[in-house]
Amino acid sequence: MLSTNNTNDIVHLRAAGTSFVLDARGTGVPSITHWGADLGELSATQLAALADSRERALGPSSIDEPFRLSIVPLLAEGWSGLPGLEGRHDRSSAERGNDARGARVRRPALRIEGIEHPEPRRVSITLIDADADADADADAGADAVGATVATLRLTIDFELTAAGVLRSRSQLTNTATETFELSSLATILPLAPVARERLDFSGIWAAERQPQRSAIDYGTWLRESRHGRRGHDDSYLTVAGTPGFGFRHGEVWALHLGTSGDTRVWIDRTALGFTTMGAAELLAPGEVRLATGDSYETPWTYAAWSDAGLDGVSDRFHSWFRDLPAHPSTPRPLTLNTWEAVYFDHNFEQLAALADAAAEVGVERFVLDDGWMTNRTDDKRALGDWTVDAASWPEGLAPLVDRVTASGMQFGLWVEPEMLSLDSALAREHPEWILRDDDRPLPKSWRNQYVLDLDNPAAREYVREAIAALLDEYAISYLKWDMNRDLLGGSVHRHVRATYLLMDELRDRYPHVEIESCASGGARVDAGVLERVQRVWPSDTNDAHDRFSIMRWTNLLVPFEYLGSHVGSSPAHTSGRSLSLSFRLATALMGHSGIEWDLTNTTDEEKDALRAWADVYRSLRGLIHSGRVVRSEIGTDPLVTGIVSANADDAVFWVTNLTTPTDSVPTARRLPGLDPHRLYCISPVDVGAVAATYPGTAPAWWHDGELALSGAVLGSVGLQLPILHPDEALVLRATAVDDLDSCGAL
Repeated sequence: MLSTNNTNDIVHLRAAGTSFVLDARGTGVPSITHWGADLGELSATQLAALADSRERALGPSSIDEPFRLSIVPLLAEGWSGLPGLEGRHDRSSAERGNDARGARVRRPALRIEGIEHPEPRRVSITLIDADADADADADAGADAVGATVATLRLTIDFELTAAGVLRSRSQLTNTATETFELSSLATILPLAPVARERLDFSGIWAAERQPQRSAIDYGTWLRESRHGRRGHDDSYLTVAGTPGFGFRHGEVWALHLGTSGDTRVWIDRTALGFTTMGAAELLAPGEVRLATGDSYETPWTYAAWSDAGLDGVSDRFHSWFRDLPAHPSTPRPLTLNTWEAVYFDHNFEQLAALADAAAEVGVERFVLDDGWMTNRTDDKRALGDWTVDAASWPEGLAPLVDRVTASGMQFGLWVEPEMLSLDSALAREHPEWILRDDDRPLPKSWRNQYVLDLDNPAAREYVREAIAALLDEYAISYLKWDMNRDLLGGSVHRHVRATYLLMDELRDRYPHVEIESCASGGARVDAGVLERVQRVWPSDTNDAHDRFSIMRWTNLLVPFEYLGSHVGSSPAHTSGRSLSLSFRLATALMGHSGIEWDLTNTTDEEKDALRAWADVYRSLRGLIHSGRVVRSEIGTDPLVTGIVSANADDAVFWVTNLTTPTDSVPTARRLPGLDPHRLYCISPVDVGAVAATYPGTAPAWWHDGELALSGAVLGSVGLQLPILHPDEALVLRATAVDDLDSCGAL
């Protein structure tokens, strides 16, 4: 349906218990009347009454008409928070004259041009910024609108997915004769007055996604990322909700910007009586300059509402990710990565022995990490020279690839296509391909490396063809795509766009090759890259104590089948912490499981444990990678994390203790998310090693190895468990049964 200005449109999008109502009546910029709980089927009269009921009274000392929060709030409307659009046209010096004060200030002032509502859950609004001083008969492609000429055209798309995720994207086109320099173009969404508490994340290398909470007070709370990638301290997911909201309770609104580059996210609480949340790509001054007819398109912003706490938000986001065309379509293979086993010390004999040991314990994918390239003996050289080192590999990679694939495993290879070393043939031949600001010295090195200017078509073609040559020569089914530094120069916007293009080109050419996104661990985990990859590496730490929290919070947005999670050696390489094998196995089971450990130096007992654990992973991965995630409330210890199948027939729960018990006999642990009307058989899962518990604390049912209780009892009363030592976990299986006898027969 297409409507033009002077419309009486009120659009109601509905899906999965969520309503989004857009008031596009009149010629002003539309406003969002409601985003939250489903309002049911409403007639046009009822929608109009709803919109009318939201009209505000005139405030004291304010503009002389009721303030209306638009989808692009601007100063011209009376908005005093962060604006939805900022930028300026380059007016000529003749127009500025000799006024020492410079050019006149001209901020955008928008009005509606048209609205399209082609599908029940999608709407597109077109707005214009019209220059009343322009000649309506001016040419140069400008469109006359009444007695004015449009200088900007802004199209905003809203889509409410089947899972209830609200997606928004904007496209700005310059229709004036002067160049337009864009500063910011944001998605801004209103929050209900009950949203008074905020949650987001920070972190450092090997300790990503650390939650932080605070009250939403008056003023602007703003997070900006200036890394050229999302960064280890990425805000990740911004959540606003009712005070004290948790995993299983509270009304919450969550927002994520789907780009791998620099970002701005904020929450504005103004004295106007509105609270909003917003997101925008963070652009450098002059980075986006639009000549006449040029356009800029924002990344998608993803938002979700839930009245069932954070688990409800996860339900929506996980369903959306699972509908992506790039979502992995095959069972996630148990993966071994060679990094912590051999680092740069590559030779066929050692790695062949590691591959044999991997096959013996049940590994399904073997990934050769950094160190295979010519002269790559450490991290100071050879990035960009994507040829196999003849000294370490005199016959190329073929002997190892053949050894791996002959044992039934897939072969994967580490690459870092966005980077180069100064000590490389590539840098010596093409120093102009190093990304930097124009006419500036090289930026500081980072891990002894620099960034390749992929926005240069020749540089992108070079690295694409170099990787393609490897994929053509060897049976490679997986690329671990790393990015081990921040960008300290050049255009982040163009680099991200070029990186996505390179990924898309390789995936189109080699659709059987999966890609993992790694960035010094978890510095690039976002919806933009996840539209292109099948796995992300949440962190470089394999320390199970730290990894548990990282996995739990990363999973708030991204489902477990994307999240690599490896068993490492003890003590952990990143932290030096020694942890039990049982805890390391249980924690690594939570995600797309793998191993990062020199298996040639493990005991027979450890190999037996890994073999048993690999069997458990294969038996549970269909559930782990498709079910709904449920979690115990924030701040409870031991922590309960569960995954429940769509029909609630089956579930697996982790009960994880990270601290010394504060009670001599801890209270019963609730297992949320089960069908309250069904009976479940509860049994411990043997992950290959026995968790350490305090002697004599196991309840009687634990010794029997199973217990039958209803979902209502398990969810509201819970069950008593052995008292775990710090840094230990139990894994439980809950299987729906018809009667008590059926439980004993499992």
